[in-house]
Amino acid sequence: MGDIVVEEQIAELAAQVAALQESSGGGAAKVTNTMFAETFYYLTIPLMIIIHAGFLAYEMGASRLKNVLSSGVKNILAFAFMIPTFYFFGWWVYWAFPTGLPGAPGPAGISGIDYANSIAWGWGESAAAMGPNIADQASGVFFGAFALFAATTASIMSGAVIERIQTVGFVILAIVLGSFAWVVAAAWGWHADGWLVTEWGVHDFGAAGLVHAVAGFFALGVLINLGPRIGKFNADGTANHIAGHNMPLTVTGLMLIIVGFWGFLMACVIVPGEAWSWFADKPSTIYGTPITLSALSFNILMAISGGIIGAWVMTRDPFWMMSGALAGIISTASGLDIYFPALTFIIAFSAGILLKPCADFLEKRGIDDAVGAVTVHGTIGLYGVIMLGVFASGFPALQGAAGEAPTISLMGQIVGAGVFFLLGFVPGYICSLILRIVGMLRIPEGAELVGMDRVKVPAEGYPEGIPAPAVVLDPAE
Repeated sequence: MGDIVVEEQIAELAAQVAALQESSGGGAAKVTNTMFAETFYYLTIPLMIIIHAGFLAYEMGASRLKNVLSSGVKNILAFAFMIPTFYFFGWWVYWAFPTGLPGAPGPAGISGIDYANSIAWGWGESAAAMGPNIADQASGVFFGAFALFAATTASIMSGAVIERIQTVGFVILAIVLGSFAWVVAAAWGWHADGWLVTEWGVHDFGAAGLVHAVAGFFALGVLINLGPRIGKFNADGTANHIAGHNMPLTVTGLMLIIVGFWGFLMACVIVPGEAWSWFADKPSTIYGTPITLSALSFNILMAISGGIIGAWVMTRDPFWMMSGALAGIISTASGLDIYFPALTFIIAFSAGILLKPCADFLEKRGIDDAVGAVTVHGTIGLYGVIMLGVFASGFPALQGAAGEAPTISLMGQIVGAGVFFLLGFVPGYICSLILRIVGMLRIPEGAELVGMDRVKVPAEGYPEGIPAPAVVLDPAE
């Protein structure tokens, strides 16, 4: 009799434990994972805002004293205008056109105009769901990460054109780049239904091509129509160095961009366990291929150091050394989910070596890229896309059954690089040409000579000036 009672008690206890496990696994664990997913992307946003603090410092330091604040205002406006324009149409473009025109649904069922209307349209029922909605804890922070990607493209272009572009004209160009040109590249090459991915096996995990190269070559298109700063080139075509007023500020800004890159690349990871995740138990890239934050950490650090060392070997210049850190990450960004750390270092080192010669090549052709943005982001971005085709051919480009999923290839990466170049350069050139024709691209010569702060900004960056240090002579002389 006693044994029966004990068995009943054990059975009851086992049932209670099972109920607790079911409750924990199904309810509390789900809430915990959802909160983690929400927090993960939420934290990428302030980290990526550090990128813009870096661009702000970088460009202001690279400007001459008479243009410091105008460069800062331009960068602030680029950030500010990206958010609403990306909300009202950029986010919609990303989901609507992965398969190209006319916006048909893709094989994964998460694209097309109808799908975009249901989740990303800035008006109507879709917009209502973007407000307070306890049934959706992820869309807003996911949108925020993408909006900051868009703002990054505008800031990349911003540095190239300092000290001579009209503010309103610049804002128009920033909107075209950040809320359209880059978004089309992302829809085609950074989406599971993107035709570059499904048909060509394009893989660009960290957006070397579809963010950096698009922005860099958009800037090149603008620079051709904008022209060089007064005094940059001599009558014989040789170039003069126009130094910024504060190199320490510029180098610090570049380091802040590196800090923000951690958030940028973190936001490229799809966390597991949610309805929109690729897997229940492991993180993935945006293509559904596996990745770990551990591997990402190894590779980011090796990329930073490789780029700095390569640029130091070539130049010994702190500006190019810190630009080399950016080039190191950008050159490896496409394959940070695939590369081993030693290979990452080698590619980044080679990018640091290439950086200054590529910038000199551009300057010798009369292009005044004030901060080297075309080279650092454009040329090195395409270099990174193509290097992945060299070193990772045969790897899956997209999650899928063996033999069915598209694979990475050198030809596919070259095609992707070509598309990214055109999506940047063509709209950059055409839009800036139109602005030049209507007189909205470049400031008047007199305003450029006296300084944009005097005529465009109702404030002074250094109202008391920057006193020159006293010269101390060696007593032995």
